Amino acid sequence: MLRCGHHSKLDGALGEGNVAYTAMSGTGTTSGDDPLQTAVWRLRSRACWADAAALIPPDTAAGAVQRAALLVERCLYTEQGWQDAEDALRSAEALAHDDEERGAAACERGQLAYAATLHGVRDRVDEARAALGRAAALIPPDTAGRALLDFRRGLLAENISRSPQAARAAYRRAHTAAAAHSDSLLLSFTWRHLAGLALRDGEMAEARHGFAESLRIREELGYLVGTAPALASLADAETDPEASRLREEARRLFRLLGGVPTWLARQLTPPATPSPTGV
Repeated sequence: MLRCGHHSKLDGALGEGNVAYTAMSGTGTTSGDDPLQTAVWRLRSRACWADAAALIPPDTAAGAVQRAALLVERCLYTEQGWQDAEDALRSAEALAHDDEERGAAACERGQLAYAATLHGVRDRVDEARAALGRAAALIPPDTAGRALLDFRRGLLAENISRSPQAARAAYRRAHTAAAAHSDSLLLSFTWRHLAGLALRDGEMAEARHGFAESLRIREELGYLVGTAPALASLADAETDPEASRLREEARRLFRLLGGVPTWLARQLTPPATPSPTGV
């Protein structure tokens, strides 16, 4: 099991949520980013969300939102840490002083309510819809935050409202905006979810292409915690022996991370089941 704080064994390994509001410059995924964000990214990408959050100064609105986003993401991947995420969100909401900051905090509240609903912790779908609606009224168009919001509204439409058409439209908006803002990590999510909808429709070539693009981006970014889900999704669109090879590699990474994301265990237990699309 991977222990946060000790990462040397992962440096040669393949390297899911996107923190759009950061306390320093960049998101840590490129060499020119702020060293703090680089350290946060390395921890986050290895499923060490609490350690990553602890590095971020909590006394600014941007820092508080980023801390909350990391802890919300931990809930989605591990089904644990709900109270820590709630506490961090309250701090972010208290520190927000303009519309964009309030919108960012509302977007994270909507994501936390979505995650709690998705994992069956508590039905918070009304809260999720209200918070994302509030974020839509506050976050300016043509911003990176808007791209993330569109993606999350797609998640809600697909997995809670069961409306694939609305989900596809939201994912496409997010995909276009992520490309415009050079947000590679968010692109890996939009590729994956658009491919998932294509797979449901029997569009195998489109599904394979989207899943392969998602996997490629995550490997390039070193997004280890998101690589096993990407491998498993691509396996769903492939045939044996390639499908079996991809699933075995996903199982290896899943074990390396100590069983995170938790929901992937069901997909990797033979016989294979359709991909969960919650993240």
